[in-house]
Amino acid sequence: MNCSGSGRDAARSVAFGTTRGGAAAAVALAMLVAASCVRNPPPVEPEPTAPPPGAEEMAGGRPDRPAPRPNPRPAAPLPPVLPEEDEFTTRSLEEINRDSPLSPVFFAYDSSELDGEAQGVLEANADVLMQFPTWVVTIEGHCDERGTPEYNLGLGERRALAVRDHLVRLGLPVSQLRTVSYGKEFPFAPGNDEASWAANRRAHFVITAQ
Repeated sequence: MNCSGSGRDAARSVAFGTTRGGAAAAVALAMLVAASCVRNPPPVEPEPTAPPPGAEEMAGGRPDRPAPRPNPRPAAPLPPVLPEEDEFTTRSLEEINRDSPLSPVFFAYDSSELDGEAQGVLEANADVLMQFPTWVVTIEGHCDERGTPEYNLGLGERRALAVRDHLVRLGLPVSQLRTVSYGKEFPFAPGNDEASWAANRRAHFVITAQ
């Protein structure tokens, strides 16, 4: 609304009213015009509000923080390492005795005593037999060709029993051990000299069950 033009019209109306004697009407008209010239204040625009958390992600916008990476898949466990097959488990008794892991024990002439060397051999044999508790071993008592067959059978038996008893003291069960005497019937060395006789005075091991 043009307030300056309206004011001039109101003044002329006041002057006209004064000359005509309508002072009251002129004053009322002037107040009405002045009231209509007051401007309304411009409207206040509301301040923009921040979007709620996650609004950008829902709207397809770029998120503030990168999405978490998926947990990596655990590595597959390695297959167990299988032990190599024992060489004795696949061999027959004949093959085992042909290349026996048990060493013979030798004796002095007309003796069944175990010297230091014989005891060391028996300790090594005991270690082998403890690794194979299902084995059954026969201890053979042998003699050289000198002497009667009856005497040598008894001597061979004493030699076999001396070996068995020592192995039991080392921890082997007596049920794993057998004894037999062959006297001079099955010599290992066929000669008639001292070297052959020494080789035949022995306790020999034969694995009879596995």
